[in-house]
Amino acid sequence: MLTIEAKKRDILGKKVRSLRDEGSLPAVLYGPKEETTSITVPAKAFGSVWKEAGETTVVSLKVDGSDKDVMIHSVDVDPVKGAPIHVDFYAIDKDKKVTVQVPLEFTGVAPAVKGLGGTLVKVLHELEIEALPKNLPHELEVDISGLADFEAHIAIKDIKLPEGVEALGDADETVALVSAPREEEEEEEAAPADFSQVEVEKKGKQEEEGEESGDSSGEKSE
Repeated sequence: MLTIEAKKRDILGKKVRSLRDEGSLPAVLYGPKEETTSITVPAKAFGSVWKEAGETTVVSLKVDGSDKDVMIHSVDVDPVKGAPIHVDFYAIDKDKKVTVQVPLEFTGVAPAVKGLGGTLVKVLHELEIEALPKNLPHELEVDISGLADFEAHIAIKDIKLPEGVEALGDADETVALVSAPREEEEEEEAAPADFSQVEVEKKGKQEEEGEESGDSSGEKSE
């Protein structure tokens, strides 16, 4: 099990900025059977554990010589540097199931993508599951090799879950599919304008005007 060393801190003591400048990360430990405690952890060590464990793996938190089984519940990140600035550790009950979001790892090759030129559409990137802490997976694999055509799709019920793990939500909800490639619309050539009819109409109008002119002059001569 991954381990992180921690120390209790006095929230009225050193300022948070000073702690970060010294390479420590302010954090808090809490849980259903754990009194909320302000602590610090080495920033570099935490970064390594967080990268490997994520927020779904149980890790051991050593606080002043006492071991706690915890999960990295929440991490605040600096919007500019992208580095963690505060962590929430959740002390778990080994005998009580927990609900977490587990990332999905898509594996394999979809025939509808490779052979038919389609595009893989990942509808879900995480799956909410429930399990005892000891059974929590770090990630769940989704095999896309069954997507043979544009009608096929993978639903939550198609994902293979480890023993003791239950997926929450609608079992028929789509996880991934392949969309058909867009057909390029051919530009229609504009048909040449037909002016022949226009000329006939124009000529006929001129003749009618001429006849009207002649009739009126004839009436005057009478």
